[in-house]
Amino acid sequence: MKKNVVYELIDEDVQNVSEEVLGRKLNPSEISRIKDVIAEKINWFDAIESAINETILENK
Repeated sequence: MKKNVVYELIDEDVQNVSEEVLGRKLNPSEISRIKDVIAEKINWFDAIESAINETILENK
C-alpha cells in the first residue's frame, strides 16, 4: 500500500527559519543535529485534531 505524505518540512523551510533567526544558513551537520529535535517538538496529534475540528466538525 502506497503511503501518502500529508505534510512535510523540507530543508528550505529549515534554512528560511535559520536565516531569520541566525542570519545564516545551517550546514549539513547542523541540520542533521536538529532533525530529531524538530520531530520531537511537533505535536502532530494536536495539529491533526485541531485541523479536523476546524474543517470537518465545524462544517457539519
